[in-house]
Amino acid sequence: MALKIVTAGERLAEANNKTTLAIFGPSGVGKTSLLKTLPARETLCIDLEAGMKSVQDWPGDSIPVRTFGDAIDIGCLVGGVDPAVPPDGFFSEAHYRHLAATNPDLVRLIASKRIIFVDSITDLTRQAMAWARMRPEAFSEKTGKPDTRGAYGLLAREVIGLLKHLQHAQAKTVIFVGILEKVTDEFSRAVWQPQMEGGKAARELPGIVDQVISMSFFSVDGEGWRHEPERGETRRLVCRAGNPFGLPAKDRSGRLDVTEPPDLGALLSKINATTKG
Repeated sequence: MALKIVTAGERLAEANNKTTLAIFGPSGVGKTSLLKTLPARETLCIDLEAGMKSVQDWPGDSIPVRTFGDAIDIGCLVGGVDPAVPPDGFFSEAHYRHLAATNPDLVRLIASKRIIFVDSITDLTRQAMAWARMRPEAFSEKTGKPDTRGAYGLLAREVIGLLKHLQHAQAKTVIFVGILEKVTDEFSRAVWQPQMEGGKAARELPGIVDQVISMSFFSVDGEGWRHEPERGETRRLVCRAGNPFGLPAKDRSGRLDVTEPPDLGALLSKINATTKG
């Protein structure tokens, strides 16, 4: 196979045309409502949690997904063919051709969108766990009894594979939304972390996406902000690692402030700016 040389100009054009984000926030903070800050005609919502009621007046298109198998199929149509997978594997040419032949309207819909909003990655991992528990790998070869370790291993492998496949979708900005939970350890120290089934998928996610963002409530504190998830009145997006709030975040673009307003349209414009400012 001939290797393709990517010029600096091509690389810059691709970087300014797409990005991947993972946005986590406590339940009830209004993560799904971020859809209203994106261009409706260019955005497709992959609804994994039947959670569109809060944005029922949003004029964009959505696809309800209730099983991990359906999520894999949608991921294949969004990301296209992965030439590295076996001929009979997920995201293979045969997989894509079958889906494209049976869902031509869906292919045209996805092609017309440049932003894919996945709501939520928390529910995606729950669906993946339900799927994994039914697979042969989730049962002991010796006893035939359920093997929890095997199920979690399969969950991690397939979820990470799906996330990486979506990351490589050409000319698509992919936004994963999930729940941020507060966990207290044995020393009574509180830590905020993404709520996902399977620790391996949660640990690897920050290395897959370009941006990790935490969304929460804040109160004005002088010229800055004080994190008050229960009592705060202002929603903010925390975008940079090492922030004073101890919230998960990463900014690969280097263009975001520690906190930003909860406007994804403005955030994407800032990330994709051709010059820092």
